[in-house]
Amino acid sequence: MPELPEVEVVRRGLERWVAHRTVAAVEVLHLRAVRRHLAGPEDFAHRLEGRRIDAPRRRGKYLWLPLEDSGQAVLAHLGMSGQLLVQPHEAPDEKHLRVRVRFADPLGTELRFVDQRTFGGLSLHDTTPDGLPDVIAHIARDPLDPLFDDAAFHRALRRKRTTVKRALLDQSLISGVGNIYADEALWRARLHYERPTATLTAPRTAELLGHVRDVMNAALAVGGTSFDSLYVNVNGQSGYFDRSLDAYGREGLPCRRCATPMRRRPWMNRSSYFCPTCQRPPRGTGTAGSAVRG
Repeated sequence: MPELPEVEVVRRGLERWVAHRTVAAVEVLHLRAVRRHLAGPEDFAHRLEGRRIDAPRRRGKYLWLPLEDSGQAVLAHLGMSGQLLVQPHEAPDEKHLRVRVRFADPLGTELRFVDQRTFGGLSLHDTTPDGLPDVIAHIARDPLDPLFDDAAFHRALRRKRTTVKRALLDQSLISGVGNIYADEALWRARLHYERPTATLTAPRTAELLGHVRDVMNAALAVGGTSFDSLYVNVNGQSGYFDRSLDAYGREGLPCRRCATPMRRRPWMNRSSYFCPTCQRPPRGTGTAGSAVRG
C-alpha cells in the first residue's frame, strides 16, 4: 500500500487541480469502488453533487476531500492500486476507471478514481471537530505533522513494550510509516527491526524519528516510491525514490555503509531488509541466519 510520501504527492496534486471546485456530477462505474459508503452509489453521487471541495487533507496514509460547509468529507482508500487522476474530459477512459467526478466550471478537467484490483474506494463520512473523517479519528499524527509530539511518542514506545518495527507500523502510535520506509529509517538509524522499544533511550528515539522524517522528505522530493507504476501522482507520473533505497528490496546487494550483503527475513506476512553487520539483532531474538550477535 502507498505510504505517507506517495499519499502526500497525490494530496498536493489534488490541492492544485481539484480544491475549491464545485461538483457537477458523479458517475459510479463499479459498485466496489463505493462499497464503504453503505447507503449505496446513488446516495454517494447525490450527496456530492453541488458540493464545493475544500483543500484536500491527509493524516498518515489517509487522504480526504472536505466538502465545504457540510461537516462531511470524501475519504479516499487507495488500497493496493488506487489512483486519483485529473484528466481532460476528452481523454479516453482508463481500463480500470471506477468513479468519475465532473465539475461545474469551464476548466475542462475531471477527477477519476482508477483501481485495477478494486481494493480501494471512496466513501462519504461525517467529520470530527478537528476536521477528520470520523472513521479515522483514532489515527495518530504523522511525523511530518508540526503537532506531532516526539516526547509523547517516546513515552508510548516505553509503555508499549513491543519491537521497534512493529511500533513504527502501529498507526495508533505514529501514522504514515509502512514497510518500505520503516526498513529505510531503521537502516539509517542502525537499528535491528526486532530491537525492543523498552531499550530505546529518549535520544535514540529522537534520532530514529529524525531518520524517519529525512527518508520521507527525500522520497517526497522525487515523487515517492513506485515499483510497478501503480502509485502515481494526479497526472499519472511515477515517483523515483526506488532508485535511492538503501535497504528495502536490496537482498544480496552490498550494504552502502559496510559492503556486507543485505539480508531479507519474513516478518508479519511481509519482509524485513537489513544489514547483519550495521543492524545487529538483540540477544535472544534467534534471528535466522544472523551471524553477528549482541
